[in-house]
Amino acid sequence: MTDTPKNTPENTPDTPPPRSHGRLAVSPSLTPRPLMQDRPRLAGAWEARVITLFPGAFPGVLGESLTGKALAEGLWRLDTLDLRSFGIGKHRNVDDTPAGGGAGMVLRADVLGAAIDAASQGLPDRTRWPLVYLSPRGRPFDQATARRFAACDGITLICGRFEGVDERVLEACEIEEVSLGDFVMTGGEIAAQAVIDATVRLRPGVLGNAASTEEESFSNGLLEHPQYTRPAEWRGRGIPAVLTSGDHGAVDRWRRAQAERLTAERRPDLWRAFTAQQAGKPRED
Repeated sequence: MTDTPKNTPENTPDTPPPRSHGRLAVSPSLTPRPLMQDRPRLAGAWEARVITLFPGAFPGVLGESLTGKALAEGLWRLDTLDLRSFGIGKHRNVDDTPAGGGAGMVLRADVLGAAIDAASQGLPDRTRWPLVYLSPRGRPFDQATARRFAACDGITLICGRFEGVDERVLEACEIEEVSLGDFVMTGGEIAAQAVIDATVRLRPGVLGNAASTEEESFSNGLLEHPQYTRPAEWRGRGIPAVLTSGDHGAVDRWRRAQAERLTAERRPDLWRAFTAQQAGKPRED
């Protein structure tokens, strides 16, 4: 008899562990759940807290490419708060029928209010940490808003569902409403990821090249100029000669002219604001 274990499939060194090996168990929590907990927590790292019924939707695409690399390196943090944890009764109900009748369901003020209180613990004032509800009736989200959010310490985003949220919690908590555009989605999770992506990429060290954010669309009030790369010719179409001339001044002038042309053609609203700004006139919303 020996105490040495046999080389069964369960303990053979070369046998990979089961797929479930090492995974974290998921359980309701009344506090924000940090994602990727084994990552470094750098002092001053920008943080996004997301109140959602679907915490499993995060990080989603935010865990990929440059934002994912920055998340893994601790340049920013992502925490989720499961709204279902604050639900009422045996079934953790978070919604109810609209007062006055109508289709759909509305997120309850007492449920969402409790989640906001938990997510707001230890946070600075709203100027340094905005509280935002993704809503089709909110102010349009634009590059200026992304820059404002990026200059803060972090942000708390509320992902709505159903017919929206009880108006009382929006008023009592002085929640800022932000919209991605004139369309309706089934929930705020995708919108929240878009807002976070647009904001995180403006944080120092995320893109690596600060010039990338200075030359892209909306950074100076214009759409971005056309971009080209190899091959030099594709399906009979060549790269504009000025871009391969080596004359950097001519390249800058061409790019500026193209940006102005595209903006005037495709976004007359931006073009009017740009020309008014160039003329020293106040911008009219």
